[in-house]
Amino acid sequence: MPTSWVDMRDRSDRRLWLALALSALLGAPAAAQAPQPPAPLPSPLPLFPSDNWWNADVSAAPLDSNSAGFIGLIGGARTLHPDFGGDDGSSYGVYGMIYVVVPGTQPLEIVDFSEGYPDESDVGAPGRPGYPIPVGARTEPKWIEGGQPGGGPSGDRHMLLVDRDRRILFELYATRWDSLASRWKADSGAVFLLDANGRRPEGWTSADAAGLAILPGLVRYDEVFGPDPIRHAFRVTVQSTNGHVFPASHTASTSTSPNALPMGARLRLKASKSIGSYPRRSRRSSRR
Repeated sequence: MPTSWVDMRDRSDRRLWLALALSALLGAPAAAQAPQPPAPLPSPLPLFPSDNWWNADVSAAPLDSNSAGFIGLIGGARTLHPDFGGDDGSSYGVYGMIYVVVPGTQPLEIVDFSEGYPDESDVGAPGRPGYPIPVGARTEPKWIEGGQPGGGPSGDRHMLLVDRDRRILFELYATRWDSLASRWKADSGAVFLLDANGRRPEGWTSADAAGLAILPGLVRYDEVFGPDPIRHAFRVTVQSTNGHVFPASHTASTSTSPNALPMGARLRLKASKSIGSYPRRSRRSSRR
């Protein structure tokens, strides 16, 4: 279990939560065609086993002794900036994370990690080198974060792929199609088996930089408009971090401040925070 727990007051407002509805525009299908909202993720949900760190109930976990210091550095009066997706006004019309659901028959593409972190990247799933990247992602928009066909020349360019039949999550960082070399490149790649609690080797990065998966921490359209509470933690980022704690495996900051959160820490909504006045869909979380 993570070793650092922090209470924080929820500073979000109605506009933040209404932005959830825009996430219907996030994804793309497996076939090479005009991207659509992603196909359903494989059940059961949430992703990963019920005892996975993403799904653990931390409501009764002990409070970190430096909770106030962590929140003070983050900024107790700061508002949250959501990346829930939607039209950003650009020609590609995507803001936030994209994920793609593909069948187990999707052909695998070899990805070149030589310009990034080849020693900390997975070449593919066990016994099956390559990533199930649809051909359409080379030339069509909205397959990769940022929306540009083939990933474009800059940005984080995350690409999240789910093999729904084999139950495998593939995540890439700085993904781009090299048309001259006729191959995919990325700075890092990580593969997670959805039926296991596999952790990256100590010191290894991932598309998340903490060595964690990204997709299980996203708030999705189907969760907001579905009948059940959201039973997993939400992925968040902060300005400064210092080191990492389990389940994270990688440090991605040079900060030495004792008040900077370590990668892998959990922020927990205060039990005293009333959410009764928020719209119904804003109360999907089960306070994990």
